[in-house]
Amino acid sequence: MDSIGEATGQAIVERGLIHAYLLDRQGGGRDLAWSEVRDWQPQQGLLWLHFDYTDAGVQQWLRSGSGLEPLVVDALLTEETRPRTTAIGDGLLIALRGVNLNPESQPEDMVSIRLWVEENRVISTRKRRLLSVSDLLERLRAGRGPVSSAGVVTSLTDLLVWRMSDTVESFEDKIDELEDCVLEASSATLRADLAQLRKQTITLRRYLAPEREALSRMLVEKVTWFDEGSRIQLREVSDRLLRHIEDIDAVRERAAVTQEELLSRNSEQLNSRMYVLSVVAAIFLPLGFLTGLLGINVGGIPGAESPWAFAAFCGLLLLAVALQLVIFRWKKWF
Repeated sequence: MDSIGEATGQAIVERGLIHAYLLDRQGGGRDLAWSEVRDWQPQQGLLWLHFDYTDAGVQQWLRSGSGLEPLVVDALLTEETRPRTTAIGDGLLIALRGVNLNPESQPEDMVSIRLWVEENRVISTRKRRLLSVSDLLERLRAGRGPVSSAGVVTSLTDLLVWRMSDTVESFEDKIDELEDCVLEASSATLRADLAQLRKQTITLRRYLAPEREALSRMLVEKVTWFDEGSRIQLREVSDRLLRHIEDIDAVRERAAVTQEELLSRNSEQLNSRMYVLSVVAAIFLPLGFLTGLLGINVGGIPGAESPWAFAAFCGLLLLAVALQLVIFRWKKWF
């Protein structure tokens, strides 16, 4: 390799290469240095290269030293991607997403991974850390990993979906808690909590639906190295992903029903308070009329010269209140 190639390789080793692993096709393998990657031959085993695509050295190597078609390179380096599977020749170009379980992050802010998969080589790129990749690498280092490129794909998708289980269960626990709070009327922040939960489920659902389409597409693409056993395993993963999607839909619908129930309860409380105020206003309306009528400064006010006039007027007001209460009770207004 010339000096430019060596400088690029050194840059990848220092910054952009997350790991280079050689699978022995027996469930294990070993880590490779970049110098060994440059000398790799297919007969040595299955090579898995995992990069941070934001690194300039990685971008240069993918464009000039990887031997990939420009379309594949652009897909591996793209910033925004949607879950998909595309067959190009005898390889698969795959984009997947997993829940974001990194510290101080939201699960619905999903992390994407892009893969180019051939029979003897897997190249994957990412920007943010994806725990499922670390899980798969740990399995390989423990000798319990996949033995083929198809196995790498199915194992990675299986781990991605498995990592979603805790997030989906946390959504179900949260909606159970919020439903109890609505029944007990014990929380003043229910509306904000329900809105947040609905936002999270809607966002997660928006990414999981195309991810299932990507898995389904893998099942029908005709590539020679994707064996029937891997297709069966991938079908099981796709079914599990479908169950997660159905659970998320159920949580979203329950959150909507709970929010409607909360709004209905708030409306009932408001109507009850307005009713009480209306009754009070109806009671004091004639009293205000009488006091206003007798409070005008003109001659001819009845009882103006009598010492008992005020007491008699107060008794009249009490009688009017009692009469109103009897009428309201008879009308069943309270």
